[in-house]
Amino acid sequence: MEAIFSEWLNLILRWAHITTAIAWIGSSFFFNWLDSRIEAPEDGDDKIEGSLWLVHGGGFYNMTKIQLAPDELPTTLHWVKWEAAFAWITGFFLLVLMYYAGASVYLMPAVPTGLGIGGTIAVGLGTMIVSWVLYDLLWNSKFAAGSPRLAVLICFLAMVFIAWALPFAMSDRAAYLHVGVVLGTLMAANVWMRIIPPQREMVEAMKTGGTPKRGSAVQAKFRSTHNNYMTLPVLFIMVSGHYASTYGNEYSWAILALLAVSGASVRHYFNLRNKGKASRGLWFVAAGIVGMLVLLAFWTNQAAMRADSGGEPVAFAEAEAIIAERCTVCHSATPDGDFVDAAPLGVMFDTPAQIQAWAASIQAQAVLADIMPPGNMTEMVDSERATLGRWIAQGAKVD
Repeated sequence: MEAIFSEWLNLILRWAHITTAIAWIGSSFFFNWLDSRIEAPEDGDDKIEGSLWLVHGGGFYNMTKIQLAPDELPTTLHWVKWEAAFAWITGFFLLVLMYYAGASVYLMPAVPTGLGIGGTIAVGLGTMIVSWVLYDLLWNSKFAAGSPRLAVLICFLAMVFIAWALPFAMSDRAAYLHVGVVLGTLMAANVWMRIIPPQREMVEAMKTGGTPKRGSAVQAKFRSTHNNYMTLPVLFIMVSGHYASTYGNEYSWAILALLAVSGASVRHYFNLRNKGKASRGLWFVAAGIVGMLVLLAFWTNQAAMRADSGGEPVAFAEAEAIIAERCTVCHSATPDGDFVDAAPLGVMFDTPAQIQAWAASIQAQAVLADIMPPGNMTEMVDSERATLGRWIAQGAKVD
């Protein structure tokens, strides 16, 4: 019953997280698109920043953005904030359920660090908190105000450093996910601590007859733009768990850096395109494509080096023995109950046909990357990984 409850709780949290994240990202992209598309009023009204006509769903919409605040507070005022809160909350509880409650399988690295489970969890939580404090201090400083591009570079290098450093404390998959958690925490904290408060100040100023502060509104918009550019790297990290060749690579931090730059470049192109500057943005799309090609060439070379078919032919019996000892404790119709109650994702290695059918996955996760077994709980050694790699490279023949 405990395993069934855990699985359903995981499903509910993941479903809620994806749903609220889609709602948050959708509203963020929509408002950034609106800000890029609004046109200044022809009558020169200095109270109106711009307006835009839209057609959708069989009707027309007239969107108008007021400078700071309207003359009269509307009776009904809609806020876009809870999507960010629930996306972060559900994501955090999913992190706790998957990686902290299941630390021995998913969180801990293959090589013991001496931190223990508690120390490793503290590293993960501490990275989130310290990252926000340093990020917020930086962007509230005069340095960032005077040199915003240099501040962006510092933040990017900090992200790469975190991606490089965390695998020394936790498993590769957990390290990648924590980088995403850090970015998601910055985004959610931006909404609730740097975007919503100035909006509340504007509303309160109108209620009391005061004048809203323009500086706070500008800073709120600035943080909203940050969130817009962090979105794609976070989305990549969310799906990277399905692709061991990313987080399980020796140079996972470099892969993340290249994909983050590529994603930000594409996002910048669309931001410029929305402002009618598509020709300038093409340079950023080109940079993104080049980055992806460099990444592909690099990874292909690394994979070719590890998946070497040379040497003595490997008999299936030798590969089968390694799989039986190191893998079937989980991937079996009758797994070891101390690890799992059912074969993960239904993947089983009980018969030669099943092993052969899953050879590509074995190569991706146990040969090209070292993420299987999780936390190397069955203590697979490098020579065994190399043997499996040669057997697969030689055609994964069952004889």
